[in-house]
Amino acid sequence: MPSLWKKIKNSLKSDSSKAKKAAAPVAAKPAAAAAPAAAVAAPAAKAAAPAHPENTHANHTFEALAKADAQLAPLADSHYTKVVSAERFNAAKAGLEANGFKVHVANSRGEAFETLKSLIPAGSSVNNAHSTSLEEIGFITYLKGETPWNNVHAQILAETDYAKQGELRRTIGTTVDYYLTSMSAVTEDGKLAHSDLSGSKVGGVAFAAGNVIVVVGSNKIVKDEDEAWKRTNEFALPAESARARDAYGVPASAITHYEVISKANPFNPNRIQVLLVNEALGF
Repeated sequence: MPSLWKKIKNSLKSDSSKAKKAAAPVAAKPAAAAAPAAAVAAPAAKAAAPAHPENTHANHTFEALAKADAQLAPLADSHYTKVVSAERFNAAKAGLEANGFKVHVANSRGEAFETLKSLIPAGSSVNNAHSTSLEEIGFITYLKGETPWNNVHAQILAETDYAKQGELRRTIGTTVDYYLTSMSAVTEDGKLAHSDLSGSKVGGVAFAAGNVIVVVGSNKIVKDEDEAWKRTNEFALPAESARARDAYGVPASAITHYEVISKANPFNPNRIQVLLVNEALGF
């Protein structure tokens, strides 16, 4: 484990310098001249799904990792990569609501992006755990530009001293107004399950952050708590290990913290919101 942490630290130092460059706004291209109006109005087209920013981490989607990493390849066609039936999707939504969670539904990645934007008030401090789901809906790309929020994650990565960066992760990183993340599993009876290596994600979600928004694709819906652990350990961990091999040059990741959130906090029932997306997202 010490060598794994050392390699991750070195990789994060490199990411910190990249983050400073990524934060710079990009000048917009001049708009094209409007085309002349047609003499005869065309039939109304079906409304297109909302667009979302590009995923700048496309090499770390499950599909890309399964193609590039021989250790992950056996899971390439796992049922955990597929969307579930409408019946199971609706069961999970009802289960989450019965357990006190506020649930939003999106039918596409673009819709998920727009919904997530709308849930965070201007001026809020925002941080995010690493999340392939957030990357796939374009939200991480969006956060690297100009937003109406205080992006604490960018502040953390801008600190090049790793000891000081770690302290920022522990303090301002977990106590933000809005903490954004995903889960490794959501059960049909409305429980949320996730894990991490450092504990920063579990800590922020469990108590420290003022509000938590969980973005989760329907491929993460499982039957019950037993299957939530199975999916986390037998599917999400190998996928995250493949990402860690590519991103940090380490042999594998590890589950050192595992949390199941069974119900909303009775003293703050709206603190955790769940955005259920009817697409396959993340791992």
